[in-house]
Amino acid sequence: MTTRPLYRLRDAHTWVFDLDNTLYPAECDLFAQIDARMTEFVGNYLGLGPDEARAQQKHYYHTYGTTLSGMMKEHGMPASAFLDYVHDLDYTPVVPAPRMKAALQSLPGRKIVFTNGSVGHAERTLKALGLDEGVFSELFGIEETGYIPKPRREAFDALVDAHSFDPNDAVMVEDLSRNLVTAHAMGFSTVLVWSWKDWSHEPEGARPAGPTAETEDHVHHMTDDLTGFLEAVAAAS
Repeated sequence: MTTRPLYRLRDAHTWVFDLDNTLYPAECDLFAQIDARMTEFVGNYLGLGPDEARAQQKHYYHTYGTTLSGMMKEHGMPASAFLDYVHDLDYTPVVPAPRMKAALQSLPGRKIVFTNGSVGHAERTLKALGLDEGVFSELFGIEETGYIPKPRREAFDALVDAHSFDPNDAVMVEDLSRNLVTAHAMGFSTVLVWSWKDWSHEPEGARPAGPTAETEDHVHHMTDDLTGFLEAVAAAS
């Protein structure tokens, strides 16, 4: 891990935040609902039983980066049908985060949410967190990338082009180390939010990172307490 001074982050012009398991803790299991609904959708759409649907869903995720991309490429599935289904969630496990809101507002740079989910899902999640007003200037979802997911460079290029900022003066905050590889290559300062919670049940390279990610050069900072980390950045000198 190549650590950069916190004051450099404090002075960043643009902060880019992943949504799921980043702005809310993985332990609340909101993403477990999404994961289950993705499997249900694949089973219903392809006429598969639960075990076959689960295997197929994970195959698409591993091969294409998202289940959505695999279903679109291999079956011509309309994206809206999938996104509407998998993001029809019970958001009550996500609780308001007033300390995080204060920490985010204390940072001078603009803040953007960049998610492989839909903008509608981002809106509902931020509302549950109490972050829907006065924090984020933009929500950039999978629709805005033309359904190209992180970590593909085209998705990041779409974000930068749409919002006209220099990655060298920006910070990317993510819970998946692999998504920070692209950000690092583009010049972002990177922050990995980690948890012991294995919400993914994915192959090793796609799982949320534990402390072992400190050996990765594309990770500049790590934290298991995003609010505390942002407070430290705001106070850095």
